[in-house]
Amino acid sequence: MPGRHADAGGTGHYFAGLPNARDTVMPAPGYYALLYSIYYSADRYYNDNGQSVDSVKLPDGTKANVNADVNLFVLAPAFIWVADWDVLGGHYGAYIVPTFSNTSIDAEVSTLTGLGRNAKGSTFGMGDLFVQPIWLGWNKKHWDFTVGYGFYAPTGRFDAGSRDNIGLGFWTHQFQGSVAWYPFTNRGTAVIGTGTYEINQNAEGEDLTPGQRASLNLAIDQYLPLDEQFLLDVAVTGYGQWQTTDDTGSDAANNNRDSVYGVGPQIGIVYLPSKISATFRWNHEVWAQDRIAGDVFALTLGVGF
Repeated sequence: MPGRHADAGGTGHYFAGLPNARDTVMPAPGYYALLYSIYYSADRYYNDNGQSVDSVKLPDGTKANVNADVNLFVLAPAFIWVADWDVLGGHYGAYIVPTFSNTSIDAEVSTLTGLGRNAKGSTFGMGDLFVQPIWLGWNKKHWDFTVGYGFYAPTGRFDAGSRDNIGLGFWTHQFQGSVAWYPFTNRGTAVIGTGTYEINQNAEGEDLTPGQRASLNLAIDQYLPLDEQFLLDVAVTGYGQWQTTDDTGSDAANNNRDSVYGVGPQIGIVYLPSKISATFRWNHEVWAQDRIAGDVFALTLGVGF
């Protein structure tokens, strides 16, 4: 049986279209809760040459039509704690993010070549869990720096060979670092860059270790005071994501490495007295390689304590 990363291109755990402009920058000490609502709609498939195509070549040499019509909905509540401790001159934080989805992108893209049953009949359920136990941040007058380590646990439903999985079926180690530059001392304007690297473990029930992945998130964000209580948040965000090493194992059907690039606007509002925020973001994936591409629509609700 072809590996589940065959031909349609695989995906990793880190979804580069999830974070808003300033989400990777450590906030002030306290407790925070965020609710990410993500809708991903993809209608294009790009081959390993970066060309948008309507058919792919299967391992046996035959061709299969590609009907790239993927609709994925994800709910991801995030619970964040930032301690008022001095750790190496900065602060310590940690957070946990359970996910809930109607299917995984990995399961969806595997159906595009007709290698498995249609994933659209799957039910909404718990996906894989992300835990970041190490998060360190340093705040300077014009700069913020953060580094962190986290891991994804395969808590979502996964059966090797099935195409209606919600989880990906493997553990992932994630390393992330962010830099934010504030041209003005009021920090109303921010230029943020975040790098993420994933190291995947062997997939459950398969002789397959998905390749390692790198991601880069970039944003230019501006706070605009509406009055003494409300801020308008306007930003442009973008991301790139690349598979950096080959899939390995007998169930890895090819050595194609996928990539994707997205860009789009963000707008939000912040109610300062209660630290309540609502943010809407749209990212359009402008180009991809060995995978599907489409649009990310995200609504994030947040509150601080």
